[in-house]
Amino acid sequence: MEKPQIELPVGPAPEDLVISDIIVGEGAEARPGGEVEVHYVGVDFETGEEFDSSWDRGQTSQFPLNGLIAGWQEGIPGMKVGGRRQLTIPPEAAYGPEGSGHPLSGRTLVFIIDLISA
Repeated sequence: MEKPQIELPVGPAPEDLVISDIIVGEGAEARPGGEVEVHYVGVDFETGEEFDSSWDRGQTSQFPLNGLIAGWQEGIPGMKVGGRRQLTIPPEAAYGPEGSGHPLSGRTLVFIIDLISA
């Protein structure tokens, strides 16, 4: 699949994690705490500014889910290989409230994630 363009939701930022399947995969299912290989792009909900993209680096990323932000830990399990999912993640499930020490703290983030392997 090619790098997706994120269409930001209209209206105020959600207070809870929003999970939207764009493409439902048919392969193995990601499990809580499992290892996943993904392609992803992330943007700031408010500004639409892209802050990270595995596509731009030209390679997928592999992670154990339990080492990631809560929004990914909650939003990826149940996804199947070959799927594409959009996660809209409030600050509490991302990098914490503003002033938490991370450049993205206090920000609602939007990711589109392609699950390559689980």
